[in-house]
Formats: sequence, C-alpha cells, structure tokens
Amino acid sequence: MSGGGLDFVCLGVRAEPYAVGPTLVFRIRVTAGGEDRRVHALALRCQFRVEPARRGYDDTEAERLGDLFGERERWGRSLNPLQFAQVSVVVPGFDGSTEVELPVPCSYDTDIAATRYCEALADGEVPLLLLFSGTAFRGPGGFQVEPVPWHKEARCGLPVAVWREMIEQHFPGCGWLRLPRDVLDALRAYRSRHALPSWEAAVEQLLTHADESPRLLTSEGSPT
Repeated sequence: MSGGGLDFVCLGVRAEPYAVGPTLVFRIRVTAGGEDRRVHALALRCQFRVEPARRGYDDTEAERLGDLFGERERWGRSLNPLQFAQVSVVVPGFDGSTEVELPVPCSYDTDIAATRYCEALADGEVPLLLLFSGTAFRGPGGFQVEPVPWHKEARCGLPVAVWREMIEQHFPGCGWLRLPRDVLDALRAYRSRHALPSWEAAVEQLLTHADESPRLLTSEGSPT
C-alpha cells in the first residue's frame, strides 16, 4: 500500500490475559515512506470491520448466522460488513518503521452483531479489515502535520481459537445475556421469593417448570 507517506501491516493478534475485560491485542507495523522517514509522533485511529464475504461457511455455521444474514440464498446481497471496534493510540516517534500494539476491548454482548458473528463460527478465522486515519507529525525542520489518508488499510485474520481463548479467560464455561430492566426486576423478585441461591438456580427452576406452567410471567412481566 503505497502513497500517502505511511503504510500499515497487521502482524498478528493475541488475547490479553491480564486485561480487566475481554481484550484483543493487534500488533501493527507502521512504515514511513519518502526521503525523510522520521516521524516525531503519530496520533492514530483504527476502525475494525468484519468482512463476512471473505470466507466460507459450513451448514452448521450458516444456520447459526441466519439471524444476521438470512437464508444462504440471500447471502449474495446480505453478507455486508459488520462494525467490530474503533480504537485510538498515540505512536511514539520513530525513524523508518516501528511496531505498535492496539488493545481492542471486546464485548460478549450477544445482541451486538459482530459478537454473534464470532460466536457462530466453529473454526478458521474472522476476516477483519483495519481502516486507518489520524495525524502524523514529521519533517526535518520542525513539525509538519500530515493526515493519514482514509484509504490506508490492512487485512487481518483473527483466529476463532484466539477469540474463544479471550472469552474463556473472563467467562469460563459461561455465556452472557442482556435483559430489559423490567424483566430483570421480575427475575430478581422470583429468585428472592423462592430463596434461590443464584441466578443460575432461578433460570434452571424456570426452565424446569416451563412445560408444566408455560406462562410463568404475567403479561406485565411479573411472576405468577
């Protein structure tokens, strides 16, 4: 990727084991072109997009992806890019080229399209496109401001195994479900009334009695 003075390559990605929440770390090589290759500082922004059309899917994956893209027959029109993340970092000065790590906090919220996509994959890689922008401060005789052109980009394959490793580090053997406040209040009241020791026990009891009493909640969202 030439032109514009700066080029970017993604060298790899790993799960960060010591982060507070699920976090991926992307390693990026930045190369400065031109006669003067000195960069005093770089304020870099990176947008991460999933490009689902860049890989194939088996039947099980296709079924799991139905709520995102519809039936496989529609995929010629529905496999559109998904927003994954957007991060910013200040790259210290360098001469010629440098490598920088981009920490990317991730969500396990299955209402987010990119998370649902990653969860649906059995193996292989998540095809990502990294779109760069920002401002470079460079020049031999003082600072010259140079924007990072929007067309600067790099591709990266995020191994599904790395994604699952990241999730397991923070939610071992568990999933995550977001509920509206009124439903959560109803569930909390149900747990308290039945003196259940955990949310898991409350949900398990509800599931156990679901066939016996299909309407465990009233239309107002309160337990019967």
